[in-house]
Amino acid sequence: MLAAAASVKPTAAVAATAKPAFKPLHLPPLPAAGTRPLSLSVSARPLYRQEHVLATVAVAAAGRSDRAASPAPPAATADGARPVEIAAPGEPAETARRARIGIYFATWWALNVIFNIYNKKVLNAFPYPWLTSTLSLAAGSAIMLASWATRIAEAPQTDLDFWKALSPVAIAHTIGHVAATVSMAKVAVSFTHIIKSGEPAFSVLVSRFFLGEHFPAPVYFSLLPIIGGCALAAVTELNFNMVGFMGAMISNLAFVFRNIFSKKGMKGKSVSGMNYYACLSMMSLVILLPFAIAMEGPKVWAAGWQKAVAEIGPNFVWWVAAQSVFYHLYNQVSYMSLDEISPLTFSVGNTMKRISVIVASIIIFQTPVQPINALGAAIAILGTFIYSQAKQ
Repeated sequence: MLAAAASVKPTAAVAATAKPAFKPLHLPPLPAAGTRPLSLSVSARPLYRQEHVLATVAVAAAGRSDRAASPAPPAATADGARPVEIAAPGEPAETARRARIGIYFATWWALNVIFNIYNKKVLNAFPYPWLTSTLSLAAGSAIMLASWATRIAEAPQTDLDFWKALSPVAIAHTIGHVAATVSMAKVAVSFTHIIKSGEPAFSVLVSRFFLGEHFPAPVYFSLLPIIGGCALAAVTELNFNMVGFMGAMISNLAFVFRNIFSKKGMKGKSVSGMNYYACLSMMSLVILLPFAIAMEGPKVWAAGWQKAVAEIGPNFVWWVAAQSVFYHLYNQVSYMSLDEISPLTFSVGNTMKRISVIVASIIIFQTPVQPINALGAAIAILGTFIYSQAKQ
């Protein structure tokens, strides 16, 4: 019976009226590759720092490997999440560096003005520049030794070769320091700094005739306003003093040699600017002390000290301490700034420093200035600025 049923064939009518068990499914044609980007939603709070991963997946799915740029994140997602904007790596560091340089310059100028004011006050009441110079170096040496002992500052790793290379620098620094102090004791602060603005002329002449260096024509032409301005200021100075004038000139020459020796002797030495100046102060103190005793002596110092205290009072002791400490601080900051800025920027900053010292000293000490004298000072300082630009 089962075999008979299985052998029965459906008729044509039955076959025509039979309905299919499933309806055919009609699908729309697939879109062409690349017509619509692939959208991935992995979380309600997207991580925008992983955008490059999502973009790579979308590019691979679309078959367009040449489009690797990430789409910009939306302003905010549905739950209020906002993209994290990450600044370029170099921008914060550069901003911090510029701020640090600005602080260095402002501190350098302020400390230099304060030092010159107190230094002149001390020399007016106590006209012994050799002892005054010695106290300035002694204060700086004591400050740095205490800083190293208490580990406020890291002590430098030096050897015998370092101190040998430093010795000619220290000799030139000592001569320049004492000569500048002698000048300050004899003439106005403003006049000393006007003459000291002629240091670039000494630098070019020494480099040309002693070292055989050659400079472009604009550098030589920039010396004309420097020399002319200094000469005009010297001729028209109301309280001109030859010792004061020569002291400033010797200081210029000594500091030029100091810079030359420093560049030659310190190549390859890994000592920070702060520690370098500390070592320089200590060696200069050792060099200066016996000469100071020979030139003036303890008896002269004791008599002069008693006279100054009798005339000024206890404030005189404060003046001496202030000029000694501020001398070290302003020099230390200037050497620290050399680690951060170019020589051109330092030269421009040094020019602006002289302007601030000259103006401040004229106001505080009420120094009489003739218009022609002020013109000479302006020409010399302008020449210094032109020189710093031309040398680059």
